[in-house]
Amino acid sequence: MSSDTGEVTLHLEAGVASVVFNRPQARNAMTWGMYEQLTAIAGALKADASVRAVVFRGAGGQAFVAGTDIEQFTAFKTGEDGVAYERQIEACVELLCGLPMPTVAVVEGWCVGGGLAIATACDFRLATPGAKFGVPIAKTLGNCLSIQNVARLRAAFGHQRVKRMLMLAEFIDAAEALACGYLHGIDAPEAIESAASALVQRLIALAPVTQRVSKAALDRLVTHDLAEADDLIRAAYASADFHEGVAAFVAKRPPVWSGQ
Repeated sequence: MSSDTGEVTLHLEAGVASVVFNRPQARNAMTWGMYEQLTAIAGALKADASVRAVVFRGAGGQAFVAGTDIEQFTAFKTGEDGVAYERQIEACVELLCGLPMPTVAVVEGWCVGGGLAIATACDFRLATPGAKFGVPIAKTLGNCLSIQNVARLRAAFGHQRVKRMLMLAEFIDAAEALACGYLHGIDAPEAIESAASALVQRLIALAPVTQRVSKAALDRLVTHDLAEADDLIRAAYASADFHEGVAAFVAKRPPVWSGQ
């Protein structure tokens, strides 16, 4: 795959899987092809009983994943395009949440939008001091998240922090993310790889069945029996503001919101 479209790679060694988001020139922003690769990798990992832990990280040291590549949204015409997209993202994130083995996200730099959803799907997160977490769509695109991903963010960060992310377009820094329990630890860039390795070694020394059923129980508590919310997604993606947000981003100018 070309460097422009990026790729998601998988490496297996001694029962530990390493998944890398590799599009550093675009801060690892996800293309449709990368989402398809990630979905396929998650399916393969779920079926591989030899894998005891998975580590996710972004290439380049500047970002974990800086969301979905926004230029792809120029092809969206109706609210149904948004519903289909959010269902696709949710199917991928649900696969990640459903992995039976412990998962660790190593976050260096930006962790935004879809990237935040991926990191939140992991069981543990380590970050460098300069990491930033957010979903600034009220400032950029004027779209929304699926209700499942909102529920996961609320469980991970707390109700009011998610309001700050979604309604004020604020970013949460690493120190606050650690204080609220979202991060397992903060490590300097030169030390984060060894910290991740140490965490993985702790995880793979423990009972896999206990880990599997415990994470499944917690996931059910977060996302089961949620209200239907496709109407909210349609309203956002069918809005004039969403199309204005995409056009403004591509043109590198500030959006002009109409509220329509």
